[in-house]
Amino acid sequence: MVFPIADDNTGRRLTPYVNYTLIAINVVVFVLFQHLGQNLKFTYAFAVVPKEIVTGKDLTTPGKVLRDRQTGSVYEIPGLQPTPIPVYLTLLTSMFMHANLMHLFGNMLFLWIFGDNVEDSLGHLRYSIFYLVCGLLASIAHIASTYAFDGNPLIPTLGASGAISGVLGGYLVLHPRRRVLVVLFRLITEVPALVAIGMWFLFQLIYGLGALGTKTGGVAYGAHIGGFLAGLLLVKVFAIGAQREERTLPQGRWVNQ
Repeated sequence: MVFPIADDNTGRRLTPYVNYTLIAINVVVFVLFQHLGQNLKFTYAFAVVPKEIVTGKDLTTPGKVLRDRQTGSVYEIPGLQPTPIPVYLTLLTSMFMHANLMHLFGNMLFLWIFGDNVEDSLGHLRYSIFYLVCGLLASIAHIASTYAFDGNPLIPTLGASGAISGVLGGYLVLHPRRRVLVVLFRLITEVPALVAIGMWFLFQLIYGLGALGTKTGGVAYGAHIGGFLAGLLLVKVFAIGAQREERTLPQGRWVNQ
């Protein structure tokens, strides 16, 4: 498994205000609106539900009362909640919500490491649009894969990972040789972005194939793959006219942002 720690920011020109803002929005939503993941009614109301997007109808389902076999504790999981906005807007709102603290931390770490250099290459406005477009296409890819492989279309989906996967795809195209510090099979080492991100995508494909047709919740690998491919294919379009030339980077200079 490969896990990034930092990348080389040598030559970065712009302060990544958009990237900082995206991270801040995700944190604020998780803390203030999701109550650190405890406000499930809010989460279930604003997450993407594939069947709602396909039918255009706001769906509600009854909650479930579950008992922990080990502790005997009883707790309630709410069903799908009424969505106070058009259901299609959940394609956007779901991009700024997370299931738990580790989900938030992992996504924001990837965005912190890779987003700034993509923003530097595209510029603030282009990067903003690129991020949102990749996130929307990632959600659509997840919905398509849910129906194509007989998944459960009533399971809500949320998280920034689809959009961030698009950022990774863009980074791979724009900065394939930029050095990335990673934990690779328990070793800390430096590798080119082509290796770090390439291995990440390979694992997404492997795990995604293993999760085909799942009827229970889990990781939305279809969103990861779809978002990555969107970023891979679209970043050069967004870079047209950005007037950014990749520089030759010296080896061994690290900035942990």
